[in-house]
Amino acid sequence: MTVIAVYNSKGGVGKTATTVNLGHLAARHGYRTLVWDLDPQGAATYYFRIKHRLKGGSRALTTQRNRIGDRIRGTDFELLDVLPSDRELRNVEFAFDAAKHRTGRVRRVVEELRRENYELIFIDCPPSSSLLAENIFAAADLLLVPVVPTTLSVRTLEQLDETLAALKGPVPEVLVFFSMVDGRKNLHAELIAALRAERTDVAEALIPSATEVELMGTTRRPVTATAPTSVAGMAYAQLWDELVGRGYTELTL
Repeated sequence: MTVIAVYNSKGGVGKTATTVNLGHLAARHGYRTLVWDLDPQGAATYYFRIKHRLKGGSRALTTQRNRIGDRIRGTDFELLDVLPSDRELRNVEFAFDAAKHRTGRVRRVVEELRRENYELIFIDCPPSSSLLAENIFAAADLLLVPVVPTTLSVRTLEQLDETLAALKGPVPEVLVFFSMVDGRKNLHAELIAALRAERTDVAEALIPSATEVELMGTTRRPVTATAPTSVAGMAYAQLWDELVGRGYTELTL
């Protein structure tokens, strides 16, 4: 089983759209897939037409009395399930801070999910540098990091490098990709070229700023389902192909 966390400490960079579309593509290619919505805003849950819970699901992160498998919901797509978000996730940090093994809670849930026979888990992460983020780092095989080609967004990548370097024990691999790309902007092209020259962990796929992605809030379906041959749909497909080509879908935790 492979755990891929779509993470950036900055909001509004395309994490949820990426999680939803890659989850759909994984299932379409025959992987039994779970999307775990760990963002209290619950956008991934919403996109899959599942009710955003008021409470309950986050308790599996703080107590062993709640069986996580009972919280999983199916979607309209074969082989694709969702572990929905709930608003109590906003307060989960307090429980982590008071608990023993503060960075092992997400990993414990992942171990329980292993018994559900999933092959891939995509985690939609909240935009924060926090104890929850450290828990996610401890459980993930790969951090898939969307970066908008702007100076401030690229700076968050430098901060992530520093955070991972300071952690004790194993850390996940990192794959960076550019999202919300506007091909008309010279600054975007310059920053993309500069980062690719500096790093070897940058994907070739460029996710565009596209109407089809914005319409996900209306259609409540992945772009890869509603418009697979659009520029955005093909860009997500290219990113999926790169995950497969780099061997990230074959990792084991």
